[in-house]
Amino acid sequence: MLDEVADWLRRRSWTAADRPLPDLLSAKRASGATVSVVLPALDEEATVGAIVGAIRRELMQAVPLVDELVVVDSGSTDRTGQAAAAAGARVVHRDEILPDLPALPGKGEVLWRSLLVTRGDIVCFIDADLREFDPAFVSGIIGPLLTEPDVAFVKAMYDRPLETDTGTIPAGGGRVTELVARPLLNLYWPLLAGFVQPLGGEYAARRTLLEQLPFATGYGVELGLLVDALELAGLDALAQVDVGVRHHRHQDSLALGRMAATIHLTALDRLTRGGHSACGDHSKAVEGLARPTLTQFTRTEAGFTPTTVDLPTTERPPIATLTGTTTGMTTSTPTSTDV
Repeated sequence: MLDEVADWLRRRSWTAADRPLPDLLSAKRASGATVSVVLPALDEEATVGAIVGAIRRELMQAVPLVDELVVVDSGSTDRTGQAAAAAGARVVHRDEILPDLPALPGKGEVLWRSLLVTRGDIVCFIDADLREFDPAFVSGIIGPLLTEPDVAFVKAMYDRPLETDTGTIPAGGGRVTELVARPLLNLYWPLLAGFVQPLGGEYAARRTLLEQLPFATGYGVELGLLVDALELAGLDALAQVDVGVRHHRHQDSLALGRMAATIHLTALDRLTRGGHSACGDHSKAVEGLARPTLTQFTRTEAGFTPTTVDLPTTERPPIATLTGTTTGMTTSTPTSTDV
């Protein structure tokens, strides 16, 4: 297993500089492939415009590498939509997509619905909270999809500093990755142990693959897609590209705890669904979690005060299974709380 991962790292890990923009444009023209970039956004007025502007200038006007740039707004209360539109993106509200199907909270819901309002052969997802955005985040991860016919799913990898009011910790970001996702992948899906940023929100894939994958509606979407892509397409169809440094807004420890719990539930679901030999009694645990919750504590004047939230367990089915009706489009018990 270690030898297989080492071989994959050697053959399927690149840097953005390995594929200069002129080479990518030539490959794109030769293949005839089209590229859509999607930014899921919720209250990202401060950053979304700069990201959209950089992609338009560098990858649509200077070099026509991206054909479609869409921001899907999942209910912002600030001017996210206006900022994105002013910078040149097509803005679609989440609730305008499949309006007869009530939207569920969560990033995965937005990504899933975005497949219905984009048309590119290659779909690239970029988080909307990035600062000091480099267009190489896009060109880097679509590069292997344009030049390597056997590659179907590409994750970005990067340094992720933790920036605080008192200074910067160079490798302090990605706490949920190191404490939850990486241990889970190494224990249960060791072929995925080579991914540097398995939970990163910057990745690209062929539409033909994405439309065959279920989407967890909450924070577990990235882990779920990675595991499901491995099982459907195989390790050799997966790749990663070093795009430099990722600067973004960091969440507090309570938010990270909710994220970690949701990711763990997504992993449990896949362990039991696939009859994983290492899942042990996890199936019984999942059966008892029809509506799982997480209780967290904060100190108030009255002492430690508990707050309990529902954890999302809903998944949307593969887009390829839709038949024009919204009946039965959720695959497990929905929850009403956005964590």
